[in-house]
Amino acid sequence: MKKLIFILTTLLAFALVGCNNNKYEYVEGKVNIVATTTMLGDLAKEIGGDYVSVKTLMGVGVDPHNYEARPSDSRALTKSDLVVVSGLHLEAKMGEILEKLPNEKVIVVGNSLEASKLLKDEDGAIDPHFWFDINLWKVAANALGNKLIAVDSENKIAYETRLNTYLNELDVLDAYVRSKVSELSEDKRKLVTAHDAFQYFAHAYGFEVHAIQGISTQSEASTKDIQDLAKLVKELNVKAVFIESSVPEATIRSVIEGAKALGHTVTIGGELYSDSLGDSASGTETYIKTIRANIDTIVNALK
Repeated sequence: MKKLIFILTTLLAFALVGCNNNKYEYVEGKVNIVATTTMLGDLAKEIGGDYVSVKTLMGVGVDPHNYEARPSDSRALTKSDLVVVSGLHLEAKMGEILEKLPNEKVIVVGNSLEASKLLKDEDGAIDPHFWFDINLWKVAANALGNKLIAVDSENKIAYETRLNTYLNELDVLDAYVRSKVSELSEDKRKLVTAHDAFQYFAHAYGFEVHAIQGISTQSEASTKDIQDLAKLVKELNVKAVFIESSVPEATIRSVIEGAKALGHTVTIGGELYSDSLGDSASGTETYIKTIRANIDTIVNALK
């Protein structure tokens, strides 16, 4: 009996800790920001620095296409000073809760992009994965910087300084990506992934991209989709395909098996970060580190 009581007490303690971890705490003296995705959370920290307190709703490896807001998210969104949303239908299941927020406290960074810069799929749906084009991410950074200045004009100079520093770092990152890409001959610049998240990357850096699922992981991959991609992998003589950190790898492994049945050997070239950044343990906890890790993985596998 004592053992049972001990076990129940321990479980209750863990439950209480979990509840406390989810509790939103407003930090006085700072601009309290809630960001939907890990990319936006990092962006807010880069530009805001010590002047902001940032809570990111979606954790590392979480798929934003299928994320549904929790009660603790609702409290955070309501109490915060500023809510940063990617938009373009990325946070597909959060529309209702986001629409209830006052317009003045929300910035949808995807809306800062020129319509002509947005890519669409074959059905005309806008691709929300614009952050894979570093120049478009710079547009988003500028938009957030301007919003922070509007919310907290007293610290305008600090925000402008941090923003300019970050934009320079993004220029260095863009140069690094282009240098790495140049290591691959054009016939090897073929990227095969689980879902279609890399079209902006392909458009910016000269790749051909193929995926099993569409721009949203809400779409289902059929047996025919897998078989067709396996045939294409063989036709294009692709040597490596890639799994994604926020998407189950079962479909990619099915493509590998399908190609094998056709007499073509293809391996997993590594894990790419698509809809989420990585973590500090993998050294990919920031946007810049994640983009560097992705291009290193792609180029090393396709050489």
